[in-house]
Amino acid sequence: MDEILLLAEQQMDETVAAWQEHIKTIRTGRASAALLDKVMVNYYGTLTPVNQTAQISTPEPQLLVIKPWDKSLIQEVVAAINKSDLNLNPVSDAEVVRINIPALTEEIRKDLVKKMHKELENFKVRIRNIRRDSIDTAKKDKSISEDLVKGIESDIQKVTDASIKKLDDISKVKEKELLAI
Repeated sequence: MDEILLLAEQQMDETVAAWQEHIKTIRTGRASAALLDKVMVNYYGTLTPVNQTAQISTPEPQLLVIKPWDKSLIQEVVAAINKSDLNLNPVSDAEVVRINIPALTEEIRKDLVKKMHKELENFKVRIRNIRRDSIDTAKKDKSISEDLVKGIESDIQKVTDASIKKLDDISKVKEKELLAI
C-alpha cells in the first residue's frame, strides 16, 4: 500500500517538474534559449531539437543568436522557427541566425496568461488522473482492507492537493513575470 502512495507521489512530482519545464518556453519579452526547446529542425532527415544542432546564446536581453554547428542547417533552422507558433522573425546570414525578441504588448501578455492557464488546467487533469488511477489500484488490491483503502485515499488526496498547489504557485510567479511592465 505504501508503494501505491509513493508511486502516485512520484508521478505527481514528475508532472510538476514537467510543468516547470513547459512554463520556461513561454515568451516573456526577454530572450531565453528555452524558448526554442520545442523547435524541431530537419537534421539530415531526422527531426531534432534545435538546441541539439546549434549553439544558442543571448548576447543582449532582446536577442537570441543561433549558430548551427553545420552551416548548411541555417535555412532549416529559419524554416523550423517560422513554422513554430512562437511568432518570431528569424534573420539569417552566412554564419548565424538572429532573432530579435520584440517587447510584449499588454494584449499579447494577457493572451499568453490565458494560454498558460488553459495549459495549466491540462496539467491539473494529469494530476487528478494519477490520483484516480492510484485509488483504483488500491481498491482492486484484495489484500488491502476497506479501512486501509480509505486511509490511502486520504493520503493520495493530500498529495494531490499539494501537487496542484505547487502548480498554482509556479503559475502565479510566471503570471506576475508576464504581466509586469
